Amino acid sequence: MISLTNLLNSSNKLDDDVTNKIKASLKQVVVKKGTVLQRSGKMSSNSYFVKKGLLKSYVIDEKGKEHIFTFAPENWLISDIESQSYNSPAVLFIEAIEDSEIEIISKHSLELFKELPQPVIYNELQRLLKRCGTLQRRVLMLMSFSAKERYNEFIKTYPDIVQRVPQRLIASYLGITPQALSTLRKKYK
Repeated sequence: MISLTNLLNSSNKLDDDVTNKIKASLKQVVVKKGTVLQRSGKMSSNSYFVKKGLLKSYVIDEKGKEHIFTFAPENWLISDIESQSYNSPAVLFIEAIEDSEIEIISKHSLELFKELPQPVIYNELQRLLKRCGTLQRRVLMLMSFSAKERYNEFIKTYPDIVQRVPQRLIASYLGITPQALSTLRKKYK
């Protein structure tokens, strides 16, 4: 299992003082299914690295309907980037949808990463760019794909979680009703 702590431990090119400061700033926690780690409207300066389990981020509209923004399975990072970066209230809720082991990465922890050598920073940047690419595809998908194409893209992006999450959450992520998802799955099986 890869984690930020494991990454820091595995590189012999890192300054021990810097890695020890970063490791000390990371908080390792186990959260139960249903635990809300971040609430919309509240300030948030944390990101969450999933070591084991599954998290989701979502918004709730004015009618009380939940809309899934993204899922974070193992080795994914999840946060409300604008809240963390610009000290603004969070827009997203972040919740565990399975019992999960996570590393909490505070804004202070992120600042410490500036002291790392370039190869480590590059590797973390690549992970971040992959995440940004996933979000870009998601926005484009919601703007232009049919329900079938959105479902196929979901399976391609998250092949390991299709059986791990309730169908209502997948439907929310796709922007369709659970009934429409059921029909879609039957029709294209």
